[in-house]
Amino acid sequence: MSTMHSVLEHMTPEAREALLAHSRQVTFAAGTRIFKEHQRAEKFWIILSGTVELSTHIPCHKDAVIDTLGHGELLGWSWLVPPYSWRLGASASHEVQALEFDAAAVRELCQEDSAVGRSVAVAVAAVIADRLDSARTRLLDLFAPQGSGVPLAYAR
Repeated sequence: MSTMHSVLEHMTPEAREALLAHSRQVTFAAGTRIFKEHQRAEKFWIILSGTVELSTHIPCHKDAVIDTLGHGELLGWSWLVPPYSWRLGASASHEVQALEFDAAAVRELCQEDSAVGRSVAVAVAAVIADRLDSARTRLLDLFAPQGSGVPLAYAR
């Protein structure tokens, strides 16, 4: 499970309120494929309950689960960075209740209000850094040879 606290906690109150005004509640049944790698990232979510597995396709192998997300976490950051396509896939491992956001509307909000844009960008950058650490650790767990001398600093 990622160690990231709610992405909303990383935003100013004004940015949080402006962002939440663009949300609606949705439900994904367990087993639902929410998005696939390389598809266009047109929405993103903040998880209210349930869990989502992030995975990546590895040729000649089963898809590798990179991270598991839960309450308060941001599902999807690729909507903020051109070319706006998913870097990973996501599936609901348990029923998920989430706030859903239209990516284009939020990008427009961020462009119109630079303070909101800065707050959202900083919060999403923290998520990206956390996901990069998780992906690195998970891939080392999956593919580093036993006893390879991989430093423990890369293990969680």
